[in-house]
Amino acid sequence: MPDDESNDAKEKGFAVSDRRVGVEESAPPAEAPLKAADQAPPAPAAPAAGPAPAEARPFPEITFPTFLLSLSTSALMHLGLIPNPLSGQMEKDLPLAKQSIDLLNLIRRKTQGNLEPDEAQLLDSILYDLRMKYVEARKE
Repeated sequence: MPDDESNDAKEKGFAVSDRRVGVEESAPPAEAPLKAADQAPPAPAAPAAGPAPAEARPFPEITFPTFLLSLSTSALMHLGLIPNPLSGQMEKDLPLAKQSIDLLNLIRRKTQGNLEPDEAQLLDSILYDLRMKYVEARKE
């Protein structure tokens, strides 16, 4: 009986395909052609003098300090202290800056007692600095 079940599964068949970005696959089986909706749209041509495509740039290792610095950079951008990387413009959005600062504070509360001393000091320094910059931005 188990042989009959395995034969039924082979007859019905199904194909498993990996749709993760950056993973190259061999050609799909002839009996399962890709539909137009399943195919990824062509990537836009990058300008010759523009930044390297994301796939070509090395990304920093993901660690707790790099995560904190990423959130801090987001808050600085919303405070209008650094330019938006997409537009190149200085954009001030205080509610979003406050949200980023509140998120960092939430992380501080939830990780209290579980951080290395240097991680806790980094988080406290980032929060203090961002809060002071937020107060200054509110006065303007």
